[in-house]
Amino acid sequence: MTGKNTVFQQKSTLNVRGTLLDLSKPKIMGILNLTPDSFYDGGRNNSLDDALKKTEQILSEGADLIDIGAYSSRPGAEHISEETESERLIPVLRAIVSEFPDALLSIDTFRSEIARTAVNEGAGIINDISAGSMDPEMFQTIANLGVPYIMMHMKGTPQTMGSQNDYEDITTEVCQYFAYRIQKLKNLGVNDLIVDPGFGFAKNLEQNYEILANLEHLKSAGHPVLAALSRKSMIYKLLETDAEHALNGTTAANTIALIKGANILRVHDVKEATEVVKIVNQMNIQR
Repeated sequence: MTGKNTVFQQKSTLNVRGTLLDLSKPKIMGILNLTPDSFYDGGRNNSLDDALKKTEQILSEGADLIDIGAYSSRPGAEHISEETESERLIPVLRAIVSEFPDALLSIDTFRSEIARTAVNEGAGIINDISAGSMDPEMFQTIANLGVPYIMMHMKGTPQTMGSQNDYEDITTEVCQYFAYRIQKLKNLGVNDLIVDPGFGFAKNLEQNYEILANLEHLKSAGHPVLAALSRKSMIYKLLETDAEHALNGTTAANTIALIKGANILRVHDVKEATEVVKIVNQMNIQR
């Protein structure tokens, strides 16, 4: 996609269980993975005690939101049943809601029944890697629940996406992907929407950086943009390192994403991300 970017009127608040989340300044979403095989922190938060300690750390370091996931979506990850996902997620969700009642919680799931149960248990946002493509009931479920919905761009599934990175113009195709789904959701009465370009999902290294360079184009639909770059292979492969040593690269990528207009950073390292937000905010104040 070429041409000068145009400024669009963008929705700047989300209603999360009665709390208005102001996105006129960027927000931090801390990651809480309950999986044994996530690419960076798999297995670290599998016990209830560990999950609660991690939640406390995420909040104390300044996260505005916590994204809880019980299904690993790394490339080639094992597909697990809905029952297994629920067994991992729901007891921890209940404990977090009890221990941290003011926390704003997002649930990383593509399953409508998991989404319904999680919202009934106290979650306030659904984060769907498939944007409804892996469960045809998801859009109607979101409409019925009345919660904000994060939809990510992906082709295929986590098991097949590695071979589905054929694009003629990736920026245009990603924007079209969202435009179609946004219209379907608006027809159902859903207005609190966030778009996530899906860094690392059905995209090679060059395509990931093309999307990052053109991130401002995703704002054309008038909805907030979430950037989930944290410690991903597009960073550590370029730097010839690994996920464990990709924090510095993540900070650089997050800075670019904010300058390009990202409203939410989804991160493993909350403290470092909050520092990025402070610096970029200060730069914007001086303009």
